[in-house]
Amino acid sequence: MRYAKRGRLRFTSHRDISRAIERAVRRAGIPVGFSAGFTPHPKISYAGAAPTGVASEAEYLEIGVVAPCEPERVRTDLDSSLPPGLDVLDVVEAHAGSLADRLECSVWEVGLPGTDPAEAEAAVERFLAAGRVEVERLTKKGLRRFDTREAVLSLTAHEGTDQAAGQEPGRPCAILRMVVRHVTPAVRPDDVLTGLRLVADLAPPSPPAVTRLAQGPLDARTGETADPLDLDRDIRGGEPGPAVRHVADHK
Repeated sequence: MRYAKRGRLRFTSHRDISRAIERAVRRAGIPVGFSAGFTPHPKISYAGAAPTGVASEAEYLEIGVVAPCEPERVRTDLDSSLPPGLDVLDVVEAHAGSLADRLECSVWEVGLPGTDPAEAEAAVERFLAAGRVEVERLTKKGLRRFDTREAVLSLTAHEGTDQAAGQEPGRPCAILRMVVRHVTPAVRPDDVLTGLRLVADLAPPSPPAVTRLAQGPLDARTGETADPLDLDRDIRGGEPGPAVRHVADHK
C-alpha cells in the first residue's frame, strides 16, 4: 500500500501515524490478522517511513489479512477512514518478495525559502565535485560520522516559488531535487543540507520544506526510482489495483 503524508500531518510522529492507521483499519472493517502471544498486534508492517516534519507522496506499508480482499475496496474504505492529510493512493495484492527490499532509493524535493537559486546551484556543484562529504548526526547508537556524498545519486538546484516552499510571496527561493540511495546509516535530506553548508557555506535563513516524491527500486537506465508495486501488478498480468498480503503468505 502506498499512502501520502501531507500538510500538517507531516509533523505527526510515525507512532501516531501507525495508531491512526490501526484505528482506520478497524473502522473500515478490513479483516486484518493478528500476531500470536500474550499481546497480539495487527499484522501491519511499515517500510522506509519518512522522518517527522517531512511530507511524503510515497510511504509504504503491508497489511496481513485473514480473508481475500478486493484491493480497490480496501483503498477506498481505508482512505475514507483516515484523517485528511493521510491519503491512501494505491493498493495491490502482494505476491513477490519483500516490499522493504525494493525500496532502494528516494527522490526528495527540498524548498529553501530566502535562498538565492544561483547560490544554491554553486553549492550543489561544489558538493558533487567533492569526493567525500562527512557529516555528524546523533543516532540511536550515539553520535555517528558518515559520508553523505556517496549516497547522493543526483542533485540539482533551480529557481522556485516561495509558495512552493510554504512561505509568503516576495522572497527568493531555491528548490533542490535529489535522488538518494538507501544506505546504513540512512542519509536524509537534512544531512545533505549539512554537507552543502560544510562544503559551500550554504545556510538557508528559514527552515526547509522537504517532500519525498517517490521511493523504490533504482532504474539503472534513468537513475530514477521505479514503482515498487509494479512487480506485484506484473505477476497478476498487469492488472492495476491496490498492498494486501494474505496472512498465509507470512507463514
